[in-house]
Amino acid sequence: MITFDEKTGLFHLKNSSMSYVMQVVRGKYLLHRYWGKAIREFRDGRAFQAIDRAFSPQPGDYENERTFSLDVLPQEYPAYGHLDYRTPAYEVRLADGTTTTELRYECYEIKKGKPSLAGLPAAYAEDHEAETLVIKLKDLAGKLAAELSYTIFAELPIVARNAKLTNIGGEALDLTGAASFALDFSDHDFDRLSLYGGHAAERSLERVRLMRGIQENSSRRGASSHQQSPFLALARKDAGENSGEVYGFSLVWSGEFSFKTEVEQFGTTRVVGGINPQGFCWHLEPKESFQTPEAWLAYSSEGLNGMSQARHHIVRGKHRDALRPILVNNWEATYFDFDDEKMDKLAETAKELGIELLVLDDGWFGKRKDDNSSLGDWQVNMSKLKKGLKGVAESAHKRGLKFGLWFEPEMVSEDSDLYRAHPDWALQAPAYPHTYSRHQLVLDLSRQEVRDYLVESVGKILGENPIDYVKWDFNRHITDAFSGKLPSERQGEVRTRFVLGLYEVLERLTQAFPEVLFESCSGGGGRFDAGMLYYMPQTWTSDDTDAVQRLSIQSGTSLVFPPITMGAHVSVVPNHQVGRVTSLQMRGLCAMMGDFGYELDITKFTEEERQEVKAQIELYKKIRPTLQLGSFRRLLTPFEGTKNETAWQFISRDGSQVVLMYFKTLAEPAAPIRLLKLAELDPEAEYELTEYLPAKRTSMDFGGEAALQLKGRSFYGDELMYSGLAVEKIDTDFAAYCWVFEKKNK
Repeated sequence: MITFDEKTGLFHLKNSSMSYVMQVVRGKYLLHRYWGKAIREFRDGRAFQAIDRAFSPQPGDYENERTFSLDVLPQEYPAYGHLDYRTPAYEVRLADGTTTTELRYECYEIKKGKPSLAGLPAAYAEDHEAETLVIKLKDLAGKLAAELSYTIFAELPIVARNAKLTNIGGEALDLTGAASFALDFSDHDFDRLSLYGGHAAERSLERVRLMRGIQENSSRRGASSHQQSPFLALARKDAGENSGEVYGFSLVWSGEFSFKTEVEQFGTTRVVGGINPQGFCWHLEPKESFQTPEAWLAYSSEGLNGMSQARHHIVRGKHRDALRPILVNNWEATYFDFDDEKMDKLAETAKELGIELLVLDDGWFGKRKDDNSSLGDWQVNMSKLKKGLKGVAESAHKRGLKFGLWFEPEMVSEDSDLYRAHPDWALQAPAYPHTYSRHQLVLDLSRQEVRDYLVESVGKILGENPIDYVKWDFNRHITDAFSGKLPSERQGEVRTRFVLGLYEVLERLTQAFPEVLFESCSGGGGRFDAGMLYYMPQTWTSDDTDAVQRLSIQSGTSLVFPPITMGAHVSVVPNHQVGRVTSLQMRGLCAMMGDFGYELDITKFTEEERQEVKAQIELYKKIRPTLQLGSFRRLLTPFEGTKNETAWQFISRDGSQVVLMYFKTLAEPAAPIRLLKLAELDPEAEYELTEYLPAKRTSMDFGGEAALQLKGRSFYGDELMYSGLAVEKIDTDFAAYCWVFEKKNK
């Protein structure tokens, strides 16, 4: 998959989907040449044109060669302030204050498989699944060295990149910027796609014209954040869901990040992504190194859906390919007001409905009765739970349910035994008042003693109680990032060290308790990123459980992550976040597009609602392998057209089952007939419609005559793909449909 031509200096990374080409020019400079659809061989039909560019400087070796300047060449890892005025990949400040370095090509190595990154999450692969190229660069003055790593996968249209920077001089230096990758395109004919939002409104798609100058999406919140996601895509103007070229960039990192695009004076485009350089300063003593997080560069010639099919090798362990249980979480059912009796009643009802996992959320520890106290005190509140956690777990287990528990380990309340014993364990700026969010402070995970405490205290709960699932929350962002343990020259490392410390804690706990299913949460989707998925195979997608809002949130999330990673629950109406009333069918089908569950008081269902929920759960169990483990495609998204329709298609791994879901938010007068054209079916095979749920007019109307007329009929794959399936007339708001097809044997 990786070749190097000594004569031309060309590196060619290639699989069946794409090619990525670099070249060593003049024996010194590593330049980017091509990234796109797979080509047999790169023979330089797009050779550099030698043009004298005014105000573009020359290296000292080429003072009189005015047509050669790094200011216009597509460098793979450009420096700051030396020959290139564009956005740099790295910035350095030497001991004497100099900010100039010049990295030149030194050598390369090609390896089978994919090396891991010490202390960092990263994609993984067996030796036959990937090859890795490591290119070594060395500073002209002997101050700095860099190792650029490129992994190409046999079956994925992805190049995984990272950089390791080492102080090879005799004096200390500071890295004031260290991106995971830089990449130059020869033109700027793109749209720029990013995912924006806020708490309870995460990951809406923004598609804008790529503009001249610098555009950035980033987080400065100490986490990947609700506000922006660590993702960027450049799409050709004609690219849509199913066609056109798309270049996607995603960061395996859970902290502050930055993706910058710069269209410069000659119309080329540079993309730089990695840890946000604002406030970042990593002190390197001689021989010390800094390892950047991994970035994924995904290429698709089949639109956004093609990019989304690039399943990343990131989730590990027994839960990677395991079906996820149907859960009920008590949070929106009881909030802090629960006891043994209420939890036992929830477990009893859950069993009757067919639910498989009971989750106890916030409020079980310390003296916690609201969000003002006890974070950090991970001991059971025996006055609230007389039988302790074992009692709640046994209530679930005796009924055949699994039991799950909520934690928020990275936080501390001022009103807690932990804070009273160790006030210096909180991040806080000296001589300034505390800053609060949700009445809580952030623990300093750069300190080893704090990390050890978290592993010991959380591990004690998990070791002493029969717990099958953990919801790990993070309900405020970082301010006043000062550590009382680090010297002044290392305070610029605190935000990065916090994330590295979190990764150490998660690695230790998940390895100690491999049977536990961990779910990440940060006020919902405030830390939905590949870094967290390395340790926790699913994430609570958003605190907004309204089905209409979830169509947008889940569609945006699906651009980067598959449905099996998205926690999605049915909640009560009027919805607690937006007050909207939607049908139980719409809420159920929308939640089935992720890891399905309920978050409401299931003991208060009417008999009609109980029967409908039982039917939902029965249907979900039939189609769960297809929804969670199969392939999926967005047929319609709420980001297009009237933003009124969403449709997703799922196909089982063996192609035997097809599930189609369609939602229309608001009914329209004189609306045209909607034809849904399926994708990737066997055109010569017959598909029998075995389940059909049309939009419901009342809570118990399952579609009447229309459902009876369609159910049981068979259609060839070519008709479903090219002619399409008509959606029954819609005369209600918040309409939701589901079709299940079974492929007949030929």
